[in-house]
Amino acid sequence: MYKQGSSLKPIRSLEDALDRCQILGMRVSRQRRFILELLWQAKEHISAREIYDRLNKEGKEIGHTSVYQNLEALSSQSIIECIEHGDGRLYGNNSDSHSHVNCIDTNQILDVQIELPEELLRQVEAQTGIKISEYTINFYGYRDTISD
Repeated sequence: MYKQGSSLKPIRSLEDALDRCQILGMRVSRQRRFILELLWQAKEHISAREIYDRLNKEGKEIGHTSVYQNLEALSSQSIIECIEHGDGRLYGNNSDSHSHVNCIDTNQILDVQIELPEELLRQVEAQTGIKISEYTINFYGYRDTISD
């Protein structure tokens, strides 16, 4: 959240991701396109192994190494998101700065857009002496425990 000075437009769709690859001079190989398409269809955070399994199950033959290399290339250029999770790395299609809700019951990670009030950001800056340029928040909780 709260990103300052980014000159590239946000990636909001598969087409935006493919365009960003081309802008950065990255080759949009068949395998890279398969991975991006899957991440946009899945709309969840998934492991490299799960990406590999899903693509091969769909008949889109791709090797382990190709999956890992493409995920590394795409995440290092901020085209996709890479989250370090207890079970390993998870990948998602939202590369914009955002926060997460972590469901302890299902181990699912949901993307949320949270904007903190300017006054709170200024308080953090005053307490730390650090100018905030970006932030994310991680929430943790259980399913079906919210009552009306």
